[in-house]
Amino acid sequence: MLVHTSQLQIVDPRTGDTVTRVPVADTAECSRALSRVRASATGWSRTSAAERAAALRAGADAVRDAAHQLAELNERETGKLRDDALGGVDAAINTLIQYAELGPLHRGRSLHGAWSSTDLMVPEPRGVVAVITPWNDPVAVAAGLLGAALVAGNTVVHKPSERCPRTGRAFAELLAQNLPAGVLEILDGDASVGSRLAESTEVDVVAHVGSTSAGLAIAQACASRGAKALLENGGNDALVVDDGVDVRWAAQQAALGAFANAGQICVSVERIYVVKSVADEFLTSLTEEAGKWATQIGPVVDERARDAVHRQVSDAIQGGARVLSGGVIGDGPGTFYPPTVLADCTRAMSVMREETFGPVAPVQVVPDFATAISEASDDEYGLAATVLTTDMEHAQEAWRALPVGTVKINAVFGGAPGGASQPRRASGSGFGFGPELLDELTVMKVVHWSPPGH
Repeated sequence: MLVHTSQLQIVDPRTGDTVTRVPVADTAECSRALSRVRASATGWSRTSAAERAAALRAGADAVRDAAHQLAELNERETGKLRDDALGGVDAAINTLIQYAELGPLHRGRSLHGAWSSTDLMVPEPRGVVAVITPWNDPVAVAAGLLGAALVAGNTVVHKPSERCPRTGRAFAELLAQNLPAGVLEILDGDASVGSRLAESTEVDVVAHVGSTSAGLAIAQACASRGAKALLENGGNDALVVDDGVDVRWAAQQAALGAFANAGQICVSVERIYVVKSVADEFLTSLTEEAGKWATQIGPVVDERARDAVHRQVSDAIQGGARVLSGGVIGDGPGTFYPPTVLADCTRAMSVMREETFGPVAPVQVVPDFATAISEASDDEYGLAATVLTTDMEHAQEAWRALPVGTVKINAVFGGAPGGASQPRRASGSGFGFGPELLDELTVMKVVHWSPPGH
């Protein structure tokens, strides 16, 4: 019998009730899981790409059949609204199918050499991949990393977020039931389990989506032993509102970006720069939008996260920001935080410098578009940014100047299917999603082939 010295207590953020308690995997369990995936690596890498893709398609079918159960688990563990949770499951299904189609098409290159010899560049699996996924969209994000890693021929150890271990485990088990034993293992646990995976010599790649501090620790652990780190860390995404836009539409975009999923999306709008000529009207409209969103969002994931959001808001108020909406913790059950609009914000405030990850829209008024781009660019993160403008010259300047992996013009969310992203600076490194993720999870081997005695 396994004896666990610690457990994860999962609390429903809507009610404050305990949902479940999950044992944290100990060192021995981590070692056994890593041994199993290492032992399975050769056999899985030699399985044909078509067979690996078929297993992924079967997993997508299993996820489709269990969509409502997965959404319910997600709702109870993280407070995500049911329709949003179902949307995440749908995205996961489509992502798994995408990688089932892309996997067999992933290819290398041939090189021109001497007539009698052949030179090839062949993609090979990297080996064992540790996948560490977040709580804010646990099914959709896991589908990308797990799907790409598996179809490329890697074996995987998956550690779901400690804030939604049942959701993460249930999803991974639906995939694992269609795979050979030992190809996909699941470990429940907190940061200590993630650290063991990052430091293990059995792991060739650590793929992580989560906080910047965790990503930095993983990068250091991987660098010390030559493993690859594939990271999407935090972001502090800016929204720029230019002169000449439809101000009510701009406020709707800002509210959507800041308040959807209670502001708990990797590319949520974290800070807003509005040109002075439209600032008053924009702030009035944004405050009206915040009132509409008050009944349309779920809670912040837990008390610790809600308190962190409120500390940033309180710091901004003490620094001179004006509260136009929200900004006060309610006295009801759960960890709800109201959609909050802050005016008169400055760079000196933590709400403008750091990722908030809550339903807060801090606004700084700037004299002109050039200043807005300069302020938006002055940041340690590099995940994404949005620009709302009717001026095509401004749009062109913005996407070239902003030092982020993704620039969105006139839409806070969206993108073509199969699109990839490549965060910069403190926001991480490497491609996430898209065909490029298959490149990240394979390594090229050059083969020079000549006849004997040549």
